[in-house]
Amino acid sequence: MKGPVVVVGAGAAGIIAAWRSASLGAETILLEKTSRIGTKILISGGGKCNITHDGPIEDVLRAFRPNEARFIRPSCYRFLNTEIVEMLTSRGLEVYTRPDGRIFPSTGTAKDVVAILREYLSEVGVKVHLNTAVLDVNFEAGQIATSAGELQAQTVIVATGGSSYPASGTTGDGWPWLRAVGHTIVPIRAALAPVSLKFVDATRSGIALRDCVLKVRQNGKEVARWRDDLLFTHRGLSGPTVLGVSRVASECIESGPVEMEADIAPDRTFESLTAEIIEWVRVNPKKRLSSMADLWVPRSLADSLLASAGTESDQLACNFSQKSRNRLVEVIKGWKLGEVHEVILDKGEVVAGGVDLNEVDPQTMASKRIDRLFLCGEVLDIAGPVGGYNLQAAFATGFVAGESAAQAVLR
Repeated sequence: MKGPVVVVGAGAAGIIAAWRSASLGAETILLEKTSRIGTKILISGGGKCNITHDGPIEDVLRAFRPNEARFIRPSCYRFLNTEIVEMLTSRGLEVYTRPDGRIFPSTGTAKDVVAILREYLSEVGVKVHLNTAVLDVNFEAGQIATSAGELQAQTVIVATGGSSYPASGTTGDGWPWLRAVGHTIVPIRAALAPVSLKFVDATRSGIALRDCVLKVRQNGKEVARWRDDLLFTHRGLSGPTVLGVSRVASECIESGPVEMEADIAPDRTFESLTAEIIEWVRVNPKKRLSSMADLWVPRSLADSLLASAGTESDQLACNFSQKSRNRLVEVIKGWKLGEVHEVILDKGEVVAGGVDLNEVDPQTMASKRIDRLFLCGEVLDIAGPVGGYNLQAAFATGFVAGESAAQAVLR
């Protein structure tokens, strides 16, 4: 069989796969159904682009679930987090690393990242076909039916992504094709996604809590936690903490009610908070309690926090009883935010689920079901936490898939 390497999907994994394939000398075609490449990169990190995660690659791998870490380990060592950073910085992009290890452009945005990746594709001669939807694939014959006509491929790389944030073009297109040729598709769940609550306090919408610990509880037991910022929305909750626990929440909700709870003073003990309140009341006996709530939350959340503790915000500090004080401390350390109604898949950044990892060779990204088929990125059952981990997994698996596909063509 003669023909090019055809990469389906121009997200993070597909771009790197196409670039690597063409850089080795293989004729490479990159198909993208939308009008631009790298759409999910453009929206990552709120448009700032969390490129990858800093640190030794073993530390990066530990952020994934054990089976996922085992699978992507060979790829991540073949294409280290330092390598994608070097590709970008060598073209003038300046980056910085946050204390939590997340790497972002320091002077540019996600648009600059995609522009540089587009340069790489152009330099190695990748033929990029935009606005070209794949309608059907005959993997065995290497025939691809697209909205622009038929293509013949010698090898095919499926990098169609998952089904999170479908407005970006990731609508799970690859899974039906792969299921049809014998691949198992692990059930799809939201992994990095906002949460809707059954009952929403509209007064909180748009307000953020900085540096809190969000906990997921089921049957009173804590099943997940994440420390970072939290955003109240018109539907429920969002922000890094919510993205950090959403995968577990989406799994647990299938077996029963799930509650969200926030510790808004995670570095403080019950005893130190009690002492702080006692001292504040002593110094400010004639002030309203809403002023005291400023110690832990924005003023716009003061009434809501105190109401959750059964206290009126206009109550004077001198009338604040010990019983009420104890209730407030309990709320500060465990503010019950509500029961989860839904983890919102179509507003998420990443999904869990996809092609069963046991059916793909982690050394080559080759399908164990069909010859000359390679898989990479979010189409696979891989979902790391928030923090640049998922882009790293996409870049690394894309690199190996592109290399393996090119070698299959050129050998």
